[in-house]
Amino acid sequence: MTFQLPPARSVAVNPSQEQLRSWVLEEMPHVTETEFGNLNYRATVKARQAPSTFFVSDVDTGKPTMPVAEAARWAALQDAHVAEQDMVLVQGHIGPDPAFRTGVQLYMDRRNANIPAMQQQLYFPPGDDFTPDFTVIYTPHLVPEGMPNECLILVDLDTWVTRVFGSDYFGESKMGGLRMWNKLVHDRGGLAMHSGAKTFPAASTPDGVEKLALIIGLSGTGKTTTTFRNVMGSLPVQDDFIALMPGGTVHASENGCFAKTFGLDPDDEPTIHGGATSPRAWLESTAVDPETGRIDFFDDSWTANGRCTFELDMIRHREPRDLPKAHYLFILNRNNDIIPAVAKLPPEQAARYFMLGETRGTSAGGAAEAGKKLRVPGTNPFWFEEDSSQGNRLLELLDTMELEVYLFNTGRVGGDDDVAGSKKVRIAHSAAVQEGIVGGTIEWETDPDFGYLVAASIPGFDDPELLQPRRLYEAQGRADEYRALVATLKDQREDYLANFADLDPRITQRVTVPGAAAA
Repeated sequence: MTFQLPPARSVAVNPSQEQLRSWVLEEMPHVTETEFGNLNYRATVKARQAPSTFFVSDVDTGKPTMPVAEAARWAALQDAHVAEQDMVLVQGHIGPDPAFRTGVQLYMDRRNANIPAMQQQLYFPPGDDFTPDFTVIYTPHLVPEGMPNECLILVDLDTWVTRVFGSDYFGESKMGGLRMWNKLVHDRGGLAMHSGAKTFPAASTPDGVEKLALIIGLSGTGKTTTTFRNVMGSLPVQDDFIALMPGGTVHASENGCFAKTFGLDPDDEPTIHGGATSPRAWLESTAVDPETGRIDFFDDSWTANGRCTFELDMIRHREPRDLPKAHYLFILNRNNDIIPAVAKLPPEQAARYFMLGETRGTSAGGAAEAGKKLRVPGTNPFWFEEDSSQGNRLLELLDTMELEVYLFNTGRVGGDDDVAGSKKVRIAHSAAVQEGIVGGTIEWETDPDFGYLVAASIPGFDDPELLQPRRLYEAQGRADEYRALVATLKDQREDYLANFADLDPRITQRVTVPGAAAA
């Protein structure tokens, strides 16, 4: 049965981008028209609210939960609030494939019309046969007193409804649908991955066959940059989420991109920069001079988590339909000490590193995560139940396909940027790594500490110490520090994976390296 939306004072159904823009200009404070003609809204809430997110259930879900009766009281409060509002209803699909797509609708307070405008750019068009499967009800002006950060996100997987209170951050709308999609894809035998996707055209590959790469990583770790960077003519397909199915079949989710704007450089990231500066793009919490409309992508005085949305048809991209099967998986890890710029993971290690989900937190996760070492299984903070199931599902899927898995460090080697002698893994380094992988030109050797393969050399890669961190530490007289970091990391990984009682033993088992301690 289709969920019945609560009645409102008025409802505008699928208004045009022009109509939404006029409401934003007429009714919203803190909005500036930029030098490029697009609009920027300075949001009060600057990141997703993980501490305020609860799954509705009377049983343990493995995630923060709220009892059904308590959630019903909040739902009734929101419904009463909606009854007095002018609402906007935006409808569309997650995914373009008629055999796999999912209908979703956003029901939004018109006083924040920028959010449905942004969401409309990410949905695939609804079509004449549209039926909503998922519903997101979003009321930024209804403050849930007593809840963490005065925000509340309720996820009800029994009714496929997500309710958002208090936040004016667009990401809660986007993830409202995709978080529920995680469950739906799993129910269908696949794995929803917090992943970008790009293709290397047939003309650029040695065997003349188009190759599809998946890129997973926490928001802010370089996922979008890696996806959209033009390497060997590569074309972006998706920015944020895909469904990986048995045999390597991949389904796209979104018709647009939700990209970070802080640090956006037209030389390093020309595709994203072009999208963000289109007059049709929408900006959120990006630094814009209110007098001149001039954008400063390097000003983080309000937040380093400024964002933009734009449609795929505004940039060069690969049509997200009829994709080739997945050929590569790049796991991004923004680390600052002993992770190499690239490591090739044997099949027995791929699911292990997927579950470890190691990275350094960014502003996308809020102040509680920024700059801290994190472990987020699958680099997917939106999973719907205890995380063992996504690691186990990946292992099951790997048995059905040929998938080359690589670990990418998008951070540094040798320490933080204030450590003398440490080195940054730059965007150009990651591009050279991709060229070497696709071209088959990397010379690999086994790492004596961790058992994965590290590069002895890569054409166009100018610093071997980024490829084998041991070399950097030894050259700087820091060999003891390196050995201590290796030992600590191995112990921490062992302790972390032990927390997942239902994880397949093949994932928790330490990797044995001949002549060295287990990794």
